[in-house]
Amino acid sequence: MSDTSKIREHMEVVGADGTHVGTVDKVEGKRIKLIKTDSGQGSHRGHHHYIPLSLFAEIQDGKVWLSANSDVAVMFEEERSDPT
Repeated sequence: MSDTSKIREHMEVVGADGTHVGTVDKVEGKRIKLIKTDSGQGSHRGHHHYIPLSLFAEIQDGKVWLSANSDVAVMFEEERSDPT
């Protein structure tokens, strides 16, 4: 696994296919927390979503790249609907 300490707030998160997945809010434990306004669609919109750090591949060009394509990565997302 690459150095996750380099993940910073407001970095774009993209799948291995280069497709936008979300924007980093922060790293919490073993997950990347995505900002609410750029996380989820439809009824999932407006909630924090989390990507497991196990999917983190590298940081390149100021973006957080995942080891899975975006359509696979979103299947691993966890959702949290509280106001934090």
